[in-house]
Amino acid sequence: MTTLYLVRHGETVDNINRIMQGQTQGQLNETGLKQAETVASEMADKHFDAIVASDLKRAVDTAAIIAKPHQLEVVTTPLLRERDWGSFTGLYIPDLKFIKQSEWPNDIEPLDHLQDRAKNFISYIRSTYNGKCVLAVGHGIINKAIQSVYYNRPMKDIMPMANVEVRILEL
Repeated sequence: MTTLYLVRHGETVDNINRIMQGQTQGQLNETGLKQAETVASEMADKHFDAIVASDLKRAVDTAAIIAKPHQLEVVTTPLLRERDWGSFTGLYIPDLKFIKQSEWPNDIEPLDHLQDRAKNFISYIRSTYNGKCVLAVGHGIINKAIQSVYYNRPMKDIMPMANVEVRILEL
């Protein structure tokens, strides 16, 4: 059995300002750096065979801090990228809440595509790290999609993850 510690990246400048980051690189703020250091300390005694992250800077930076006590290199994959929010990227999130989904621009990554990436990520972890213990740093929506696939439940039924929250999945 493969054990997956699924983590959301630390708080970013855009998180605190409620800006839709999507697939932008993002920058951890001081709180996000401290959050990552806390998780690194809490996980220092756990054995990990690999540390995997989204290839976006905010996830890579979080993973690098967590990986340091383990002396592991961070492996990146675009499968763990956040949902592509297209034209909504860079906008103030509260302003978007009043736009009906039927009126969303067509350049937003469709949910079925996001869920396919989640399935492919789970398959990648199972095949590449079979029987191993892996910590993976992703983002709020892709992590939700991964759990949706894993539990075979709609995404709306998956609780959002806080920054640097850890959830464990047995694959």
